[in-house]
Amino acid sequence: MEDTHRKQIKEYLRKNIAKGYPQDTLKFALINQGYSRIIVEACLEEINQEFAKDAPILKEKPEIRYEIVDENDNPIEIKKSWWKRIFD
Repeated sequence: MEDTHRKQIKEYLRKNIAKGYPQDTLKFALINQGYSRIIVEACLEEINQEFAKDAPILKEKPEIRYEIVDENDNPIEIKKSWWKRIFD
């Protein structure tokens, strides 16, 4: 019986987290419906671990550099405005 409740809770959490609902809101909704706080929190931990396994590994952001060149592909240096020189 407890396994079926855990499966239902996990499915409910998985579905609603994917929709964008906050985890705390879902947790308190389940507790207010009569589910055990311990079981709900354990299911949340399991769901978070499952989502962590599926999350993509983030790489370092590439550095984007802009350069203005003339018609001969020579870089042109542009001076910063006085405002940017002061606050940059």
